[in-house]
Amino acid sequence: MFEYSDLKQTRIYQEAREEGKAEGKAEGKAEGRVEGKAEGRVEGKLECVPRLLAFGLSIEEIAQALELDVEKVRQVATENR
Repeated sequence: MFEYSDLKQTRIYQEAREEGKAEGKAEGKAEGRVEGKAEGRVEGKLECVPRLLAFGLSIEEIAQALELDVEKVRQVATENR
């Protein structure tokens, strides 16, 4: 009788498995790039907060201008004092 362990030994199964792994890796890398870019953009904006505070802008103005959460801007402002 043909069992699952026998199926795993076939060339078709092995090729399909490797193809699935390759596709999964590619998707993971693409998702990682997108997430990394988004995080990088936010970090770049947050680096501007101290300079904008020095220009006399309020936390609310900075958050609005940079399209960031007010609490996150407030946190960065507090950390840089």
